Amino acid sequence: MTTFVDRVELHVAAGNGGHGCASVHREKFKPLGGPDGGNGGRGGDVILVVDQDVTTLLDYHHSPHRKATNGKPGEGGNRSGKDGQDLVLPVPDGTVVLDKAGNVLADLVGQGTTYVAAQGGRGGLGNAALASARRKAPGFALLGVPGDLQDVVLELKTVADIALVGYPSAGKSSLISVLSAAKPKIADYPFTTLVPNLGVVTAGSTVYTIADVPGLIPGASQGKGLGLEFLRHVERCSVLVHVLDTATLESDRDPVSDLDIIEEELKQYGGLDDRPRLVVLNKIDVPDGQDLADLVRPDLEARGYRVFEVSAVAHRGLKELSFALAEMVAAARAAKPKQEATRIVIRPKAVDDSGFTVVQEEDGLFRVRGEKPERWVRQTDFNIDEAVGYLADRLNRLGVEDALMKAGAVKGDGVAIGPEDNAVVFDWEPTMMSGAEMLGRRGEDHRFEAPRPAAQRRRDKQAERDDAEQEYDDFKPF
Repeated sequence: MTTFVDRVELHVAAGNGGHGCASVHREKFKPLGGPDGGNGGRGGDVILVVDQDVTTLLDYHHSPHRKATNGKPGEGGNRSGKDGQDLVLPVPDGTVVLDKAGNVLADLVGQGTTYVAAQGGRGGLGNAALASARRKAPGFALLGVPGDLQDVVLELKTVADIALVGYPSAGKSSLISVLSAAKPKIADYPFTTLVPNLGVVTAGSTVYTIADVPGLIPGASQGKGLGLEFLRHVERCSVLVHVLDTATLESDRDPVSDLDIIEEELKQYGGLDDRPRLVVLNKIDVPDGQDLADLVRPDLEARGYRVFEVSAVAHRGLKELSFALAEMVAAARAAKPKQEATRIVIRPKAVDDSGFTVVQEEDGLFRVRGEKPERWVRQTDFNIDEAVGYLADRLNRLGVEDALMKAGAVKGDGVAIGPEDNAVVFDWEPTMMSGAEMLGRRGEDHRFEAPRPAAQRRRDKQAERDDAEQEYDDFKPF
């Protein structure tokens, strides 16, 4: 049964924004009291948060589809809809967020670090918010914007100061169990360690973490054995410790050849050449173990390695090793550049940035791309002529019509607003009224106009009677 997962593909969906409400206030003796439709609520975000109590991505392996709640629609009486609840997903410290192409989106290190994996859609405005001096009684509201849909890959890279690397059954788990309070599974058969184990070691005034990485074998960097799955856990470690077995029973192995093979795998994986190394000759308590350690130690020291002879079972040489590791960790920490204070860079939009682009495609279709026009299209109810006219007004004010003319569009050309898989396509009509010719001035309602003076009403009624009489004279039978 799987108990540890360090790589998953997560499908997240943010909440949709709630629709705005188109409503007219009504009460006794005042049936048309003005628009009072409320705004829709914002959709919830999907947020990844580092939690120190989480050590695996197992939950997302079993349930890879996660969705935040939608915003509620607005209601009459100027009541706005409730915002959707954000979905907070805890992840282990050291989680890297990538897109499906492998590009890094975020590197989550440190308790409480957050990343918004999917942004919730904004709520649509109700007709009360759309009312203005020119548009006193809008008969429509804006739709809510759909939330983002994202497919992301989560990879866990263990955050530790020291990584123990070596062949299976070299004694790495035994060593971490005596240096720290960690209790990993220990046995004398290969691949006992199936998951990275972390332990905390205190040596003098220095406290550091040590990771027991599953055993490596030849070809691990190409996916053989378990090495490829866990080599990523070595990347964040400041110091690499080679744990070499001086009591191996395999005739074709010895500590020096083991070291060469592991170093070759680390080289093939890449990115680890700058890490300081230290060699531990383990199991010197076993018969012939001390003799083999004495034999290979001069060769290893000639290569520039610091060598320590230890026995995890007999607790020999552990104190010297722990303080040597503390010294290397302190040096690595001191060598790291100090993190500068976060600098906020404000880049104002260029004066000639219209916020959208118009491109003519090979098939002659003109495509409009931009955050505002695409969002406005998604918020428009195309079943309502007045809403379509409002969209046309907004696009015209933004300069889309002028840009289409500059791009060479003529009457009847196809225009698409939005991406290829979700675009609104229409035949372009310059100075397009979009149904507003049936409505007079867009969004206005004569019922809310100021009453005419009595004298003017009498003149208008007389003019209507004169027109009726003239019409009768023109069409009366002979």
